[in-house]
Amino acid sequence: MSYDVRERVTSRGSSSVVFAAIAVALVAAPFVLPVFQIGLLAQVLIFAIFATAFNLLYGYTGLLSFGHAMFVAASGYTVAIFIRTGSSTLGFAETFGGASVLVTFVVAVVLGVLVATLLGVFIGYLSVQLQEIYFAMITLSFSMAIYSLLLLDPGGLTNGSDGLSIFLSDVNLFGVEFALYNIRDPTVYYFIVLAVFAGAMFALWRIVNSPFGMVCKAIRENPQRTEAIGIDGRFHSWITFILSGAFSGLAGALLIPLRTGITPDLAYWSFSAEPVIMTVIGGPYAFAGPAVGAFVYLYLRWIIDSFPTFAEHWEFFFGFVLLLVVLFFQNGVAGGLVRARDWTVAGYGHYQRDGWSGAAGHLRATLVWFYDLTLSFVLGGLAAVAQWVTDRLRWFSRTFDRQSG
Repeated sequence: MSYDVRERVTSRGSSSVVFAAIAVALVAAPFVLPVFQIGLLAQVLIFAIFATAFNLLYGYTGLLSFGHAMFVAASGYTVAIFIRTGSSTLGFAETFGGASVLVTFVVAVVLGVLVATLLGVFIGYLSVQLQEIYFAMITLSFSMAIYSLLLLDPGGLTNGSDGLSIFLSDVNLFGVEFALYNIRDPTVYYFIVLAVFAGAMFALWRIVNSPFGMVCKAIRENPQRTEAIGIDGRFHSWITFILSGAFSGLAGALLIPLRTGITPDLAYWSFSAEPVIMTVIGGPYAFAGPAVGAFVYLYLRWIIDSFPTFAEHWEFFFGFVLLLVVLFFQNGVAGGLVRARDWTVAGYGHYQRDGWSGAAGHLRATLVWFYDLTLSFVLGGLAAVAQWVTDRLRWFSRTFDRQSG
């Protein structure tokens, strides 16, 4: 077996090992983590779905949306309203032998995703008529319009700025309590979220690796050429928008029981920025990038919030993290992890071929690359500072000459 083939096989094997390790860790986590950490990890999984759904539109079609929060809010309010009113109205308790909570929750999630999908059909059709910054602005406009509508409390459904709170009681089936289905329990709800997360990520992975996904990538790279060969770019972008909205709605439906309610803030522009930040941190061109970004984003927020002095200025620390990601990672943290894996596999290949001298040469080349990168960064920064000082001196000189004249 040649060196290149062996390297590719080793790389695939390492990916399988990493995937299996992550799966085992996610299943075992509730048995070793405290209750608060279980809730935080469930939130990470939900936001991983949200960020990956957003990246279906941005990373694979090249359309940047600043309004994806509207899908989360639309689905979330549907879930909250249905849980508060729908179960008693439709008589689920009598129909399903008392299992009203479980059935109501499942139906509410389905309705929430359906509402988000229909919203994506309408708004997506209008939005994909525009490109680049105009597309971003129209999605932002729709999201802020929905935010304003939620504040107005139409028909008394949304409760204005206070939002809606929900309460999920114990599940009793024909008079017998089933603790396994007590979705108020953090561990039980975590496993529900984990199961949905696994299904959603598999579905999204199948989409991006299907012929449809290949067409979307072609649209991202060169929309004019895809139109020239007979591909309807707007139609594919529209379908991608709908799918992205549907999966974002799924994330919103799962988020509401975890938060025990919803407020209009989930439709605000700042919430739409969160999947963008997660995607940039994780890497938009790696499928797992947004999920990695969600993990880094939420856990970094938690660490910063643990220190009251830093919590007031958490935006500064995130700006610093984004700066490091942009400077030192070509495709976010996920891309950096892939490069680290490839570097390790390549180093092992050098060791197998040439022994310790080959491994030392591989490490030496890496250190030289890092030195050149650091040197170019430092010199570039010094050059920028020198240029700024020169411009300021010229401005002062011209001002002084005019005043003297």
